[in-house]
Amino acid sequence: MAYAAMLSPANGSEVMISLSLFAAFALMTALAALAVLWPLSRVRAARAAHDADLAVYRDQLAEIARDAKSGRLPKAEAEAARIEVARRMLAADSAQQAAATGDPARVTRQTTWRRRAAAVFALLFIPVFAASLYGLLGSPRLPGAPLAERLTAAPDRSDVAILVRRVEEHLQKNPNDGAGYEILAPVYLRMGRPEDAARAYAEAIRILGPSAARHSSRGEALVVASDGLVTADAARAFTDALALDPNEPRSAYFLGLAAEQDGRAEDAARIWGQLLARTPANAPYRPVVAAALARVGGTASAAAAAPAQPGPAAADVAAAASMSSDERNAMVRGMVARLAERLDAEPNDIEGWLRLVRAYGVLGDKDKAAEALKKARAAFKDNAEALGRLDAAEKELAARTGAGEKG
Repeated sequence: MAYAAMLSPANGSEVMISLSLFAAFALMTALAALAVLWPLSRVRAARAAHDADLAVYRDQLAEIARDAKSGRLPKAEAEAARIEVARRMLAADSAQQAAATGDPARVTRQTTWRRRAAAVFALLFIPVFAASLYGLLGSPRLPGAPLAERLTAAPDRSDVAILVRRVEEHLQKNPNDGAGYEILAPVYLRMGRPEDAARAYAEAIRILGPSAARHSSRGEALVVASDGLVTADAARAFTDALALDPNEPRSAYFLGLAAEQDGRAEDAARIWGQLLARTPANAPYRPVVAAALARVGGTASAAAAAPAQPGPAAADVAAAASMSSDERNAMVRGMVARLAERLDAEPNDIEGWLRLVRAYGVLGDKDKAAEALKKARAAFKDNAEALGRLDAAEKELAARTGAGEKG
């Protein structure tokens, strides 16, 4: 209540400070002044301690004299005791003189002046300076905004954290709201929460169905989450996006980046060169693609002039989903058969073998995929890089078929 009374929203021009808040400010100022003035009182305290010590020493001398007169203390011991007490009195006087040299009256006047100046500084200047600084740099007219009130009140659109919290609470109650996940995912990414963004895109795909944009966005979130590394999961997301839209530029770029990170500069140059060839001149991402292509030593003209790799790509297989069952089977299997025939005649095409293995995997023909891998290994038995890529394709095939059997 005291904090709320600081502002007067009715007139908008005067700051109203409540009595309790003023008392709190006064108490803090008094404490600050006490902290400053306390050390200045040490001179007076030292003088009082010196006088008390002298009084004690005088009592000790009187007591020694009485004991010596009555015979309770031998003369030699009494003399030694008087000398010791006298030494202590001289030491106390020396310490007092060292602490306050010069004219005692002048020292007292200087101490009093310093104490008063420090008091004025602590009680007046510090609060005035602090209030002026706050009025200049702070926001004294800004009303308070506790978290509880912010959660219950209509949020400002600039308060992204509150909006995200609202959407998350809504999705907890409505877990099948795909539009909510699709709205929340890019916000997560801008907030620096790429793992949450990837999960939100996955939920949107599950509920709303796959699309090139959703798969590509999920792949990008996975790349950001792995600090720029195109992981196998991200590569699958980009491949799924291109299966739905072969001209989706973001997926093509990241697949080229995956090839570069794998040490396959020629593949990266081919992917980025083809992407650059079909990119409009005014596209905002064109300089990024051109820089990536130059990094691997490729040129757009060379990639555009290169003949297209024959055989079915993932996009061809996905496009067949709109056909009838018989038409789809005839088209896909015809393309696969033509690719297999060509590879039997020209076995030194590693890209073709990889495409054939993936096509057999999409068709669910594990036996033919295994046979294609066997033939490809025989053709590239002396090429360690090609054998490594075939091993990776076999692992990917096993993971895909295993997931299909579980499903």
